[in-house]
Amino acid sequence: MATVLAASAYLAPQGFEHDLLEELERNGHTIVFRRGRLIGTDKEPFMPVWAENVWLEPQVLPAFSIGEGIRALKSLQRNWALYSTLEHRRAALIQEGLPRAGQRPFVFGSEVPTAPMGGWTLWSRDSILASARCSSPFAHGAVNFVEDKTGPPNRAYLKLWEAFTRLGKRPAAGELCLDLGSSPGGWTWVLAGLGARVFSIDKAPLAGHIARHPLVEYCQGSAFGLEPHIAGKVDWLFCDVACYPERLLALVRRWLEYNPYCKMLCTIKFSGKTDFPVLEEFLRIPGSFAMHL
Repeated sequence: MATVLAASAYLAPQGFEHDLLEELERNGHTIVFRRGRLIGTDKEPFMPVWAENVWLEPQVLPAFSIGEGIRALKSLQRNWALYSTLEHRRAALIQEGLPRAGQRPFVFGSEVPTAPMGGWTLWSRDSILASARCSSPFAHGAVNFVEDKTGPPNRAYLKLWEAFTRLGKRPAAGELCLDLGSSPGGWTWVLAGLGARVFSIDKAPLAGHIARHPLVEYCQGSAFGLEPHIAGKVDWLFCDVACYPERLLALVRRWLEYNPYCKMLCTIKFSGKTDFPVLEEFLRIPGSFAMHL
């Protein structure tokens, strides 16, 4: 017999537990429990910025033995990812009795898994907290990529891979992309690799092999100095510049005013605590949303 402990539960990224707590409370949620990075609330689930994964239907299952725990989880569905918070050895033995799913690194561009991936933890020695349905098909919401060790100049490209994977959208071959503040070129490398045409701008140069790519045109200059009417219409705008969020917000608004149908992907970089009023200004832009990468 299962019992309901919380209406929803949220797994915070490592080190961002307090940001998630504040976001949940700002959205009217009362905290029911906290186990490490896992936070349960009394309200129906939504998708916070500061959650890697959302447990949509958390419930408590009896597990008076390891075998009973395995059977209880298997009775709900096939694929499970353990977030261990106590009785770690006992939890590991239960996980070992479940099918091995979602263990291999993900190849960028592959089909995203369609089978649900549940999340669970031992709530006590004799009970399990589990959700058969979660917001992400990846274990704990984290996409573990097969990395490219030779092409990109740094690991910033992984943010773009993750964003495209989670969005289910990416530039098509031949589309025009503007990459603002692009040096040394990790994002430009991803975009050109998709077959998009890339206009790349930064005060610092691109890595040589990226600058020489036939689909890349580089211009030395400031990401904030380029005026939209000078650049003309673009299909996508990308910006991974380290700047105050207010300055990025002004840039986004300026480009949308000129080209309201341009698709944008920008990183909002906070210094210290999340500035929620500024973040909420970004989220007021029609069709926008934010996620932690």
